[in-house]
Amino acid sequence: MKKMKRNLPLHIMLLSALILMLIYNYLPLLGNIMAFQKFNPTKGFFRSEWVGLDNFRYVFAMPDTLQVVWNTFFIAVMKLIMGIIVPVIVALLLNEMRCIRYKRALQTIVYFPHFLSWVILAGIMVDVLSPSRGIIGKAFTALGLEAPFLLGDANLFPFTMVFTETWKEFGFGTIVYLAALTGIDPTLYEAAGIDGAGRWKQTLNITIPCIMPIVMLMTILAMGNVLNAGFDQIFNLYSPQVYATGDILDTLVYRIGMEDAQYGVATAVGLFKSVVSFLMLSLSYGLAYKYTDYRVF
Repeated sequence: MKKMKRNLPLHIMLLSALILMLIYNYLPLLGNIMAFQKFNPTKGFFRSEWVGLDNFRYVFAMPDTLQVVWNTFFIAVMKLIMGIIVPVIVALLLNEMRCIRYKRALQTIVYFPHFLSWVILAGIMVDVLSPSRGIIGKAFTALGLEAPFLLGDANLFPFTMVFTETWKEFGFGTIVYLAALTGIDPTLYEAAGIDGAGRWKQTLNITIPCIMPIVMLMTILAMGNVLNAGFDQIFNLYSPQVYATGDILDTLVYRIGMEDAQYGVATAVGLFKSVVSFLMLSLSYGLAYKYTDYRVF
């Protein structure tokens, strides 16, 4: 009882955050009942016609659904892979720098794009990747080559999304792995140096094995977002000519729900994605607990 009274001010401090979480995170879950209705905004939840699983049948009967699921999975997995490999490499390179000022300046430069929204970056990317007036287009033209339309070619669009997302976010991952590198016992390097191991051998036999647990942890936890291919990025950069390879579940939900006003069908797609993401998140946390001893509580 004394402990409860002592901690009461702390619980009161958390009350406002708890209320906000209930309002913005849990109450919207009630909207999932639209997935089982032919929802009419004028009638609301309680008077709209119930259709059971018809919305789900309609979704999976659509000719492009499987392609959209594949696009989502492909782009998300490619982002996951590049989001692990690139930050690890950059962190290893930064760790070898001896000039502290240059190292900190470079860290700031690569970390800065993380704070910019895709609304801002999309405008920049459209200009940079333009085949006629962009930097890349002019470089190809100067070499006498035909400039690729990276945002208009269906074959190149997914890889463009992966590359630009990696460029934007690898700075954040680099900070995480640099923090892991600082935890390595320096006596290991001293012992390896005495045995005649150079920097490359030390990296292969000490640095990489020591940060591998955090690499595994970050990879496993990222599995929970395997169907989050990046709505804000793709929505601001895609166009109908790249729907075949660039359309993902989130953009499909937007078009069905906001443009076609098929709220029940859009909710069914969103609920399907949420269920799969929940299963993958549960699996990833289970693997994280088993292999890296990571636990939420």
